[in-house]
Amino acid sequence: MKKIILSAFMLIGLAFSAQAQDISKNALGLRFGDNGGFGGELSYQRALSSNNRLEFDLGWRNRSDFNNNGYDDDAIKLTGLYQWVWNIDGGFNWYAGVGGGVGSYSYDNNGNSYNDTFVFAAGDIGVEYNFDIPLLISLDFRPEIGGNGYYKNNYGSDVALALRYQF
Repeated sequence: MKKIILSAFMLIGLAFSAQAQDISKNALGLRFGDNGGFGGELSYQRALSSNNRLEFDLGWRNRSDFNNNGYDDDAIKLTGLYQWVWNIDGGFNWYAGVGGGVGSYSYDNNGNSYNDTFVFAAGDIGVEYNFDIPLLISLDFRPEIGGNGYYKNNYGSDVALALRYQF
């Protein structure tokens, strides 16, 4: 009976070890979304282990009113997330993470200027595919909630597509 139980545990262990994925040690690229009007973000991922990593995204916005109503808006935002990664099949993974960030914005509306900083908490859930070439493509959903400034105790979220070079 002990041999059967030991064999069962060994088979279960083998099944779980076969599900291990390879996440790249480093990945650098662009994340395309529309979170609060930020649009594109520079994105960097750093593996911590075989199924955990950090992601840092730097978003920016610089827009002016095309109708010449005197409106100008500039902002920058840094997001940091801790992510858990699970293998689906082959190069497909799914991931979830938590984190937060900080940012600064300014706007000018017909001579009335305002500058402020903000902080926010963020979550992240998505799917990704690791190609045989050093390319990683992902699609994710990121909800964010802020406590001051730009977010003014509001919720914001986006769905984004990211392309990253793995090295």
